[in-house]
Amino acid sequence: MEGATLKSRAIAFAMAAGAFAFILALVATSNGRIDGNGVARALIPAIICAVMCWGAAERSIATTAAAIDAAIARLASAAQGDLDSDIPREIGDNVPQLSRAMEALFQQISANLDSVQRLALYDPVTGLPNRTHFRRSCERMLSDLPSGAGATLFFIDLDRFKSVNDTMGHAVGDMLLGMVANRLRAVADRVTLELETPPPLIGRLAGDEFTMYFPTLGDPQVAARVGRGILFALGETFDLNGNEVEIGASIGIARRPEHGTTLTDLMRAADAAMYHAKAMGRGRAEHFNDVLAAQIADRVQLEADLRDAIARNQFALVFQPQVSMKEGRIVAAEALLRWRHPNGEIKLPGTFIKRAEETGMIVEIGDWVIATVAETIARWGRMGVAQRMAINISPRQLDHADFFRRLREAMRAANAPAELLELEITETLAMHCSDDVIEAISELRADGATIAIDDFGTGYSNLARLRDLPVDRVKLDRSLIEHIATRAQARAIVHAVIGLIHGLGCEAVAEGIETEAQAEVLRIIGCDVMQGYAIAQPMDEGQFIAWSQGEGRQALVG
Repeated sequence: MEGATLKSRAIAFAMAAGAFAFILALVATSNGRIDGNGVARALIPAIICAVMCWGAAERSIATTAAAIDAAIARLASAAQGDLDSDIPREIGDNVPQLSRAMEALFQQISANLDSVQRLALYDPVTGLPNRTHFRRSCERMLSDLPSGAGATLFFIDLDRFKSVNDTMGHAVGDMLLGMVANRLRAVADRVTLELETPPPLIGRLAGDEFTMYFPTLGDPQVAARVGRGILFALGETFDLNGNEVEIGASIGIARRPEHGTTLTDLMRAADAAMYHAKAMGRGRAEHFNDVLAAQIADRVQLEADLRDAIARNQFALVFQPQVSMKEGRIVAAEALLRWRHPNGEIKLPGTFIKRAEETGMIVEIGDWVIATVAETIARWGRMGVAQRMAINISPRQLDHADFFRRLREAMRAANAPAELLELEITETLAMHCSDDVIEAISELRADGATIAIDDFGTGYSNLARLRDLPVDRVKLDRSLIEHIATRAQARAIVHAVIGLIHGLGCEAVAEGIETEAQAEVLRIIGCDVMQGYAIAQPMDEGQFIAWSQGEGRQALVG
């Protein structure tokens, strides 16, 4: 019966038993005749039978109900996290199936929770605490230290792990990471035994980055010795499926309280020291120092200033003309980003673009460039300016086809003629950009934009790929131009490169021209366009338009 309770079922059973007893008694005493006396006599045993059945059932119900109440209470405690207490005995005695089911359920939930907790707190490849678990544990340990107590954090980055991953596969890479973790554990055990100190906390932050935190290690000389021990352990060869592999590591060391008292401070310091170790040639352990502290302070201040610059619209574009050697006319102008710092200084991109890329602010700067370029080109189109505007594409922007599509949409929304737009992409980046990016660039080119390869001669070019890219112009890097007027070998190289560019059906552009002698040599060997301080310095928009129309050109030459 759907929705029937134990009590309703007991009542139904007692009534059925009483009815059955009534019928039997009536048949036994009626002698073939049913009258009132016979019915009355038959009711007596029926009532007695029904009452007795109800009494027996009610007792059973009470026992089962008590077991069910106990089961409900146990389930409620399990919902609060108690999965270890025993199942009450009355459940097993009265409802054994329920008792077994509850026990199996609690065991499965406990196993699942253990698995989830391990996945949440430990790295599945190495078995070490992951970033979240390491940070929580380390922060708790740091907060428990007395004021002034010493501790040391090691930031460990493997030097040649990526090449193993790329050449031997991720499965072998994971095997190598597991071996690295075991060697770090061995170093930790040895240091703990030798110094008679508490064991360190080891963690894998991400990829090939590991950390070791020693809660009582404050002596810099001992820390340096531990660092050398880690380098030695990771510098020995690893046997990966019969292949001997050497990777090594670079280590940054930060100490409490000299370099900070919080994990954030120590991690920042150790990370800076690790990058310094890599810059010094890798395979080293470097301590954080005052010079690195000043660099961190400068980066933090630069980041804050950049955010303020974005918010206050402190960026501007200046333009450096590009002149056709055959016709002597201006064919384009490279748009160069400038930061008008509140202190009055005009900052060049080299002083802030790298930090903008590291922090992701290059995306916001790129959005500003997109809007400004579209607006400026639209204005030039209305003014009848025929020269193209060339803009540089940063590595962060080149990674995303969406940048080019947003630029195309902004150009169309501003009604800016695409034939006045030129995109400059560095040689190295052009060799590695994705098919999706190439497709997005091709769409702009189909609208009329010009595509240029910048800094040609500084990277490795795949000529077959260069031939297949949607390219119109190739700009020779200034390093090729520097000695062209004084060295025959430099002239021969540039002559050959220009021939190659022309063979690809592209226009050759020379940038960084500093002297008239350089310009004359380039004119003789067939370069198409020149750009540099010998032609004109970068100038604001008004100056460029006046200069392009012939006003004041002589004042800006040389």
